[in-house]
Amino acid sequence: MISANNVTLRIGKKALFEEVNIKFTEGNCYGLIGANGAGKSTFLKILSGQLEATSGDIVITPGQRLSFLQQDHFKYDEFPVLDTVIMGNSKLYEIMKEKEALYAKEDFTDEDGIRASELEGDFATMNGWEAESDAATLLNGLGIETDLHYKLMKDLRGGEKVKVLLAQALFGNPDILLLDEPTNHLDLDAIAWLEEFLINFENTVIVVSHDRYFLNKVCTHIADIDYAKIQVYAGNYDFWYESSQLIVKQMKEANKKKEEKMKELQEFIQRFSANASKSKQATSRKKALEKIELDEIRPSSRKYPYIDFRPNREIGNEVLSVEGISKTIDGVKVLDDVSFIVNREDKIALVGANEIAKTTLFKIITGEMEPDEGSYKWGVTTTSAYFPKDNTKDFDCEDTIVDWLTQFSEIKDATYVRGFLGRMLFAGDDGVKQVKVLSGGEKVRCLLSKMMISGANVLILDEPTNHLDMESITALNNGLIKFPGVIMFASHDHQFVQTTANRIMEIVNGKLIDKITTYDEYLENDKMARKREGASLAGDEMDN
Repeated sequence: MISANNVTLRIGKKALFEEVNIKFTEGNCYGLIGANGAGKSTFLKILSGQLEATSGDIVITPGQRLSFLQQDHFKYDEFPVLDTVIMGNSKLYEIMKEKEALYAKEDFTDEDGIRASELEGDFATMNGWEAESDAATLLNGLGIETDLHYKLMKDLRGGEKVKVLLAQALFGNPDILLLDEPTNHLDLDAIAWLEEFLINFENTVIVVSHDRYFLNKVCTHIADIDYAKIQVYAGNYDFWYESSQLIVKQMKEANKKKEEKMKELQEFIQRFSANASKSKQATSRKKALEKIELDEIRPSSRKYPYIDFRPNREIGNEVLSVEGISKTIDGVKVLDDVSFIVNREDKIALVGANEIAKTTLFKIITGEMEPDEGSYKWGVTTTSAYFPKDNTKDFDCEDTIVDWLTQFSEIKDATYVRGFLGRMLFAGDDGVKQVKVLSGGEKVRCLLSKMMISGANVLILDEPTNHLDMESITALNNGLIKFPGVIMFASHDHQFVQTTANRIMEIVNGKLIDKITTYDEYLENDKMARKREGASLAGDEMDN
């Protein structure tokens, strides 16, 4: 068990947390939620000891081991992948290294032998002989192939490093597991594997995530940060949302009844206070009125942006035709003779593990990259807006937010432009901030403002939910559902894909799989196909 006792954290004059008391108990998975800036990641750092609270303390049951997901993707660059995972249990790793150093000594003494014997005992007690195989199982489950297990971390791609660090956090059955955005940069297969791992995990889990489907799958409780306090609700994310809305509704209804009673009492007092025969009753009602207190209903600190994509012109029947596109990146053919036609009613989700293939296809059809072979043609009525996965170059300038967005607007009026920024929660002096200093979430909101102001009838979005909070993801999700034009997008957010897409594409070994279906149906059919393939392979082995 881990608990926070009267924890307060002040940053300057602002209290991010104020006398927080909360217990996280064994066998439960807590989803830590709250608006952007509420302090979710900060609270995890306090729990893990990476950050010290202004006052109060964190108590962990003696003898229990805490593990957390590392955020520094370069910290272990000089270490082998397997070693990096095993470092998740630092004590076991230290024993392994001390053993190796002892056995490598040329002048091995009796004292060394005694020490080695002690280490071997501790090593066996901690299941050290299974450490490498356990680490390999975690890596394979997350999609890190065996041939990468003995490479250095610096030789891995960014998404692969994320998976290794996640395996490190999960390694060795920690008693308390803290995960900050564990699904970021994971492919859908890895997310599904992690969901099953956490569902079956018997110890304490505290997770921050903006993936609503993920929270619904794994969480037994929701810990909601609002107004510097943390309130725990039993149930998953949907249950929390319904419960929190119901509580507010009940409080409003109770206040309405109290206000009606107060009005009734006030009218009686005003009518009969001067009447001698009714004065006692008026006095009695005055006392009753003074005892009535309305419940304080504080509006949530959460703020939802208003995302509304309105095309300037209706799209025609001819949208996009792609013919035989092929592209090789770093010696790997990521697109191999890819052909498809986009129709005017299409909302296409690109899914699957091959991140490079998806981004490459988007870059080609938006003109940012040339194909090695093949061609594509946009319809004459189409205008497109593109949300890139890597937005570094978009904000490599000295512009203020208002100036940056104005360059993409046909109407060069600051008030008009500020209207779009206001919808995306940029208020007042925010407009004069330089874009180069914006946070990841703020940059995403700027790009979405740019897409809204463009009036495009085709939206192309490559992982738009990265860096967004739950409220912004919900707003974007709703905005895309309402959008009357064509959408092509990539996302790892299950609920986002399921509720938006009517057509699913996946690129496997450079080849395109293209289905007119919902995402859940696609996954179910894919699962059944894998089962059939496994049964077929088993049958072939028996025949042999």
